[in-house]
Amino acid sequence: MILLDGKIASQSVKDELLLQVKKLKEEHKRVPHLAAILVGNNGASETYVASKVKNCSEIGFRSSLIRFDSDVNEDELLTAIIKLNNDEAIDGILVQLPLPKHISEQKVIETISPTKDVDGFHPINAGKLVQGFPVFVPATPYGVMLMLEHFNIDTQGKNAVVIGRSNIVGRPMSVLLSGNHKYGNCTVTICHSHTKNLEEICSQADILVSAIGNPGMIKANMVKQGAVIIDVGITRVDDATAVKGFRIKGDVDFNDVATKASALTPVPGGVGLMTIAGLLKNTMKAYLNK
Repeated sequence: MILLDGKIASQSVKDELLLQVKKLKEEHKRVPHLAAILVGNNGASETYVASKVKNCSEIGFRSSLIRFDSDVNEDELLTAIIKLNNDEAIDGILVQLPLPKHISEQKVIETISPTKDVDGFHPINAGKLVQGFPVFVPATPYGVMLMLEHFNIDTQGKNAVVIGRSNIVGRPMSVLLSGNHKYGNCTVTICHSHTKNLEEICSQADILVSAIGNPGMIKANMVKQGAVIIDVGITRVDDATAVKGFRIKGDVDFNDVATKASALTPVPGGVGLMTIAGLLKNTMKAYLNK
């Protein structure tokens, strides 16, 4: 079985970007600049944003972290985004989700300029993705595609099953896998909470992507012999024996499924790292588009 190691694949992406940044510096040009907005002090969000800032620093990107209290007024937040849209020194903007309930995530997403939407959530970018135009691909599905490319996973003509239909992962993932390109051309089935015979459908998949946030749900009996398994699920599970009081679990029962899979992503250390790689690639693309 091939371990689809996100550390290896993401480092390859970062090494490529590091060389691009080095060249920019040698030419006395400014480097890409990512602005991240964090609302409140959600533990998981703090961790994710800190990791993004750290990775920017490692490859030579500039980054700015803009914090707001959880009770921030929606208009104040939108005004801050518009200011970043108009700042020529900022190439990419991300607002860490989820947001407090009194703030409309849709309004926030639509306020970010499509040309700086490195998370790839804006409806304009979503529409371009569906139509096959050059676009900012949502970072997690983009990261999965970068992983398939790095490990040269054959997708041509394969049956792919995507569990989850969110606009952040499931839907764009299905579009990418079905697209007419080297790491696409799959026949794709999307499954969700109303899908009947889920076990039967999954067991026919050559490539199975799970993005539902249900720890350990995917067992060996749901997996075809020799299938490629991509685990997008990242859930904090309370564990008193762990140093932090919790452990990160994926949707896939790794040890059980490893007996049948030909390739499998670990959690942690898999798709999560590739999500950041996708975000960094999008930020460089936003910079070059200027």
